[in-house]
Amino acid sequence: MSRTYPPSSTLRQRFRPLLWLGIVFLAIAFVTRVVLLVMSGAEVPHTPGNLLYAFGVGLGYDLITFIYVAWPMVLFLWLVPTRTGRMHGLRRWLLCAAALVLTCALCLVVLHLMYHATLRTTWPAILPFLFVLPLTAFTYTSRAGQWVLYGFALLLLYGLLFVAASELVFWNEFSVRFNFIAVDYLVYTTEVIGNIRESYPIDRWLALLVVGALVLFAISRRGLRARDDGSRFWQRGKVALLWLVLTIISVAAVNGGMKDRTGNNYVNELAGNGIYQFFNAFRSSHLDYAKFYRTLPEDEAFRRVREMLKTPDATYVSDDPRDLTRAIRHAGPERHLNVVLISVESLSGDYLATFGNKEGITPYLDSLVGQSMFFDNLYANGTRTVRGLEALSLSVPPTPGDSLLKEKHNENLFSLADIFNDRGYQSDFVYGGYGEFDNMNQFFGSNGYRTVDRRDIPKSATIHSENVWGVADEDLYTLALGQMDQIHAAGKSFFLHIMTTSNHRPYTFPEGRVKQAEHTRAGAVAYTDWSIGDFIKRARAKSYFNDTVFVITADHCASSAGKTSVPVNRYHIPLWIYAPAHIKPQRVERLTSQIDIAPTLLGLLDLSYRSRFFGYDVFQLEPGRERAFPATYEKLGYLHNDVLTVLEPGRKLEQMKPDYVTGDGAAITPQNEEQIAQTIAYYQVASDLFKRGKLVRRPDDALPVQPLTPPTVTAPAAAASSGRR
Repeated sequence: MSRTYPPSSTLRQRFRPLLWLGIVFLAIAFVTRVVLLVMSGAEVPHTPGNLLYAFGVGLGYDLITFIYVAWPMVLFLWLVPTRTGRMHGLRRWLLCAAALVLTCALCLVVLHLMYHATLRTTWPAILPFLFVLPLTAFTYTSRAGQWVLYGFALLLLYGLLFVAASELVFWNEFSVRFNFIAVDYLVYTTEVIGNIRESYPIDRWLALLVVGALVLFAISRRGLRARDDGSRFWQRGKVALLWLVLTIISVAAVNGGMKDRTGNNYVNELAGNGIYQFFNAFRSSHLDYAKFYRTLPEDEAFRRVREMLKTPDATYVSDDPRDLTRAIRHAGPERHLNVVLISVESLSGDYLATFGNKEGITPYLDSLVGQSMFFDNLYANGTRTVRGLEALSLSVPPTPGDSLLKEKHNENLFSLADIFNDRGYQSDFVYGGYGEFDNMNQFFGSNGYRTVDRRDIPKSATIHSENVWGVADEDLYTLALGQMDQIHAAGKSFFLHIMTTSNHRPYTFPEGRVKQAEHTRAGAVAYTDWSIGDFIKRARAKSYFNDTVFVITADHCASSAGKTSVPVNRYHIPLWIYAPAHIKPQRVERLTSQIDIAPTLLGLLDLSYRSRFFGYDVFQLEPGRERAFPATYEKLGYLHNDVLTVLEPGRKLEQMKPDYVTGDGAAITPQNEEQIAQTIAYYQVASDLFKRGKLVRRPDDALPVQPLTPPTVTAPAAAASSGRR
């Protein structure tokens, strides 16, 4: 037999379905890239260079991705026996099963010994063994083997079509391939699957994918003939070994950032592969700053940060060069007003008529501009809710990888709630959904806040509308008002951080509230505006209204896509600080970071306290020192003096002059080395302090800080000098 059919011939026969899978995979990847190019519209000029780059580099990533995607087929073709052999089928299967169980157990033990991992975290390692388990129960060339191969191939084909369709939906929402957002969403399947079902005709789409998979299978099934004229296990093992070598080489030699070589981020994204980018983001969810980014000598980094955090109201309490603790002093007495901080889901600045929007979807918020202290030039930390919550509660630059909300050992961090709690406040985080999403309940509950979520809504309460993310904003505000009433009745001041959900797909809200249609972004924004107006109206009837400060801002913008890696126009968010009895309306045009909101608010209340915040009270900051920290999960931006510096993994960086309207950027030559050093220092120190447990609250943080002695001047002059009351 071996003379008639040499090993190379039998292996070609056996592994022919692998060629079928490769052709199908590359065809689907090509069509997906074409559709994404069409969806990009004018963002991608159809020049020969752009098209060659997107499809040429894209083919390279598709081939690399195929190495990973093909592993189930490689294992199938390697392990399924050619013929029954001498050993009875059942005994052979039992022997194989016993060997697999022992191997699986050994792997789990090794993982436990190396990483102290429990079964709760290592259970995915069992899945490959469950896949391999039935493969020796039948022979490859039998009728049963042929039908099993057909079924297995059809399942793979459907899976590839499903991923392609999912990528089109993801691109429509975020204008990028799968990234860290997709990784995060995979963890919270209840909310994500519910959101998809409420947003799209998912049952119809799944049925269409079944039809498409059957049609493609019928057209191409000749490539799946189960033929094998005598290959042996060890011969097939050579192919599996070659595949393993290719996998190791590709992992070591290729990464997701290698495609980012053009000045157009849309072209870079098209050149990627969604499946590859997903696993690249998964691998990058825990980025060690010191390992992946540019660094300075530690002493220099801390020295720079201590210098940059100096302000006239701050005095370092220690000569320790690595201690950022400052005593913040204001001219007393402190004003223990109630505070309601509303972080609105996806409230981009460009939805406001104040910033040029012509749709008229935010009439109340636009009217509030003239009644509030309104910040024209505020920039968010990131593109996810967790980044906004992190910035508002901790006042820290974004760390690479996961937000601190989702990192391990994120308990007892120095937070905004701690400062209020030290003054007898009750601090609540109020959310209209279930706070397990994005680890919100664990984080806030471990850092000075009492968590209040959907479970705390009385069963007798009227719910006007709800979806998978939570109740409608007006019902969330009813819950918040109930908390405010209870705390006030107990004789305490309150600090509430309210996180909304209605301005999020599927964009559902109660009927009759706004004229815009449901299931549209414009409708959701209009309802968000209406519900805030309704909340303020209801709060105005409360006895504590005149002694309450309302802080309204966004967690992030509605879109993060742009031609540059960090398009600054996609980080521009509004901020209102509204307290008619206490804060004089004015427009603040200075560049402000999301991490400056907490210390600026505390300054308006004249609180004197100990701080390790990275943010400034902008009214205590000398002109020219303003900065912001727009970032993604791996690209860390620093905006200062109209220069945007972006740190990237692989110790790379780019520096540009940003266009605040379009988000584009022009490269700066030569680069500003001083600003590069400032960027590195901020991010390096923030990451280092969290890693070493130095962002935690300390017992002496509660020590009273003596206020400044007010200057001997007349009251009108003092008010004029403050410029903010």
